[in-house]
Amino acid sequence: MTSNIPDDVEVANVSKHGFWLLLGDREVFLPFEQFPWFRDAPIGKLVNVQLPSGHHLYWPDLDVDLAVESLFTPERFPLVSKH
Repeated sequence: MTSNIPDDVEVANVSKHGFWLLLGDREVFLPFEQFPWFRDAPIGKLVNVQLPSGHHLYWPDLDVDLAVESLFTPERFPLVSKH
């Protein structure tokens, strides 16, 4: 694994404001305000996250795809859900 490409993913913690995602040796917080499709997701579906490639996250139970880079450099991905 290179330092920029994670090889594993895990939901580390969930709060009423969002959740923490561990990507390899990095941790990032995903606030429900910016990622509203996760807000009402059951914990079992939220923690079922896959890393099909080092650049792509997928929640199969929720049918949500995210680019890893969008979590760390959101300014490069100006589209935000208006759910």
